[in-house]
Amino acid sequence: MFTTYQEALDWIHGRLRLGIKPGLTRMEWMMDKLGSPEKKIKAVHVGGTNGKGSTVTFLRSILQAEGYEVGTFTSPYIEQFNERISVNGKPISDEEILRLTNVIKPLADELEGTELGGPTEFEVITAMAFYYFANANNIDMVIFEVGLGGRFDSTNIIQPLASIITNIGLDHTNILGNTYEEIAFEKAGIIKSNTPIFTAVKHPGALKVIEEVADKQSAPISRLNQEFQISGHESIVKGEVFSLKSKSLSLEQLEISMMGQHQTENASLAVLAADYLNQAGFQVTEQSIRKGLKEAYWPGRFEILSEKPLVIIDGAHNQEGITALVHELSSRYKDRNIHIVFAALRDKKLDEMIGMLDGIADQITFVSFDFPRAAKAEELFQISKSASKLAVEDWSSYLLEKMKSLKPKEMLIVTGSLYFISEVKPLITKSL
Repeated sequence: MFTTYQEALDWIHGRLRLGIKPGLTRMEWMMDKLGSPEKKIKAVHVGGTNGKGSTVTFLRSILQAEGYEVGTFTSPYIEQFNERISVNGKPISDEEILRLTNVIKPLADELEGTELGGPTEFEVITAMAFYYFANANNIDMVIFEVGLGGRFDSTNIIQPLASIITNIGLDHTNILGNTYEEIAFEKAGIIKSNTPIFTAVKHPGALKVIEEVADKQSAPISRLNQEFQISGHESIVKGEVFSLKSKSLSLEQLEISMMGQHQTENASLAVLAADYLNQAGFQVTEQSIRKGLKEAYWPGRFEILSEKPLVIIDGAHNQEGITALVHELSSRYKDRNIHIVFAALRDKKLDEMIGMLDGIADQITFVSFDFPRAAKAEELFQISKSASKLAVEDWSSYLLEKMKSLKPKEMLIVTGSLYFISEVKPLITKSL
């Protein structure tokens, strides 16, 4: 038995040594021992490559605006570990984490002695979430974000009311496959029989795979630019405005506070899922949709931490994320001198990501950070073709100095791995 929160956290993180072990057998074993908590939860399942966390947040905010108690399970965290299991956007307490860890640890120890082997870090946290939400009072809905892929992801033991697939990109290719179609097949694994699927996937090959799985599962499908359309998009000072039309909806001038055209797609998926929930025993009004969208906030996604000096953090951790970031910078900040600080995991498509950043940055600095799969600053520096580049080991001292020296027409963008962003945000926030 653990007696402190820190002991519990150390044990959870210690399970990172087991790496990633795709498959549902260990989860099913633990759920059986816990009395099948996953069957006691009303849920929406959200998968995809980018935009999962934002979509979860939009949907949570809409339902919350209607007065529902909404649980969320997300990863990774940006500010504190506990936010991975939250209710109405508020992370559960340290005491709850300690209690849940003490529930799951005996099962992990027992599982370790079987041929299945011990559960991974992610499996432990997922089991904690299922147990917590099934036994918490007055939780009306839980929105589960897929951790990796979909088909063999730990969360994929639920029977949701609806499923969402945000988009498909070439990420985690060493595990999920090297083509859009192979990755789409893994993501499509969350589609359940006769359960509606909402998707913003645009790649033709990937979309075809999702359509085939949906057809096989008799799952009604709603696709961007087919069953629903986004129009009239306009970027405003802090957010986006757009209109959304589907067979059952026609909403003009919807406003979101998250920045980026791609966020209109994530918001639309959340709106469509919320609208569908009207047929599943929930009541979601247009007023709540509008209020929820505008109030939705998700840390680390094109987030302005300071106006003077202008400092933005963005967890653009793969090609799709960098593409969206570069688009926003080129459309919103044409008149600024852009300085980028970048850190990344070694298993990403670094040459293409850095190539895009080289094209937009007036100066780019590559940094190292303490994480098992993190690339070293010098490795990133060697890939870059920028005429104005630096490699720095001590990123925290560098960032603080750089912020002090920024001139009025300059801006600082800190981007790359979400694990890096989770370390950067508290440091910058504290220094302001």
